[in-house]
Amino acid sequence: MMKSLVALAALAVTLGMTSAPLAQEGAADFPSKPIRIVVAVPAGGGVDTVARVLAERLQSRFGQPVIVENRGGAGGNIGAEAVSSSAPDGYTLLASPPAPLTVNAVLYKKLAYDPAALRPVAIMALSPNVLAVRRELPVKNVADLVAHAKANPGKLSYASQGNGTTSHLTNELFARATGTKFVHVPYKGTAPALNDLAGGHVDMMFVDLGSVIQLHEAGRVRIIAAATAERIPSLPEVASVREAGVADFNSTTWFALSAPPKTPDAVTRKLNAAIADIQRTPDIEAHYRKIYVQTSPGTTAEMAAFVRDETRRWVEVIRAAAITLE
Repeated sequence: MMKSLVALAALAVTLGMTSAPLAQEGAADFPSKPIRIVVAVPAGGGVDTVARVLAERLQSRFGQPVIVENRGGAGGNIGAEAVSSSAPDGYTLLASPPAPLTVNAVLYKKLAYDPAALRPVAIMALSPNVLAVRRELPVKNVADLVAHAKANPGKLSYASQGNGTTSHLTNELFARATGTKFVHVPYKGTAPALNDLAGGHVDMMFVDLGSVIQLHEAGRVRIIAAATAERIPSLPEVASVREAGVADFNSTTWFALSAPPKTPDAVTRKLNAAIADIQRTPDIEAHYRKIYVQTSPGTTAEMAAFVRDETRRWVEVIRAAAITLE
């Protein structure tokens, strides 16, 4: 019996010593089959556009199909839940705006997934947010808007991509900082929200520049402020919210790629390295400029730190505004 125990112990040690190399060999062979990217918002809008651009480049790089599937709804939770319950092998990934990774754990009483357990892969892109208003709204800048809102408290409406999204929280931050009140009109995604803004059914919206710039250029809506700390180089004539006297105001939309909990580091690092290389290519940099987003080729550790910082910042807004969702 003693000899058997010794033999089993030796076998356990051997297996423990070989498990890491075996995991590395699996990562070396990755990917050996199609990859599926679940976009946690409906088709249209920045995150969907960027996910499809990267999917095409990853497919060329890896020689495997990269399929994009939209599973929007519930503030991104439906897509996040689907990915969280998938096999932790890197073949199912989540493309999302910030909310599913940052604030949904605070906004919703119950979640079927743990945002903190999702594994960081890459920040696919950053996009500056802007404040756009319907064409007929009689305001030209932030000062005009604040004065108009105070003269008509609770009568102006703002659109968002949904409850708890960046556009929702940014407008709440704006209202709190300026002492104004607005009516929130949540939509299921960016595209329907902008359609109603252009149609004059809502008064304003904080939204990423890439999603709204064509409507602005066509004269269907008007961008009256940049939500970023500085003016946006492609819109140098548009002042920032900070320039209007709203201190420390800053809002940037970012699009993240995440993997299911317990996905091996070797796999997430391989995906991250591929995406970082793709982002550094001149054609992608040029393409990103055309859709008004910026590259962000950081490591998985840098993404994790960034998400933690963003979570802390927006959770403060949620608690101050007492926002809760079912």
